[in-house]
Amino acid sequence: MLKKITDRADVALLVDRFYAKVRQDEVIGPIFNGLISDWEEHLEKLTGFWTMNLFGTKSYSGNPMTAHQHADDATGSQISLYHFKIWLHYWFETIDEHYEGENAETLKRRAEKMHINLMAKILEHRNN
Repeated sequence: MLKKITDRADVALLVDRFYAKVRQDEVIGPIFNGLISDWEEHLEKLTGFWTMNLFGTKSYSGNPMTAHQHADDATGSQISLYHFKIWLHYWFETIDEHYEGENAETLKRRAEKMHINLMAKILEHRNN
C-alpha cells in the first residue's frame, strides 16, 4: 500500500525524486541542468510551489510563467509540448511510485493543466 500525500515532507520527497529523474533524462535533463545552478534552492522553491498548490499555504513566491518564458528564451525558443510531455510523464510516474489517494490525483490533474497553460504562455511570449 502506498502512502497518501499529507504534508510538506511528502511533497518534498516527491519533488526530490522527480527532479532526480528529470536531471538524468537525455532530452530535458540538459535544459534543467543548464539553467539551474543551485539545485538545493530550486528543489526548496518547487516544494513550496507544490505545497502551496495542494494545501493552499503561502510557501511560494515567484512567477512560473516568467520562469518558463526565461527558460524558453535561454534555449533559443526550443521548448515544445514534447518537452512538457516528458516532464509530465516523470511527474505521474514518480507520484505513482510513492503515493496514492486524492492529493496524488490532484497533483497529477494540476500538473496536466499547468503544462498546457505554460506552453500557451511561452508561445504567446514568442509572438510578442
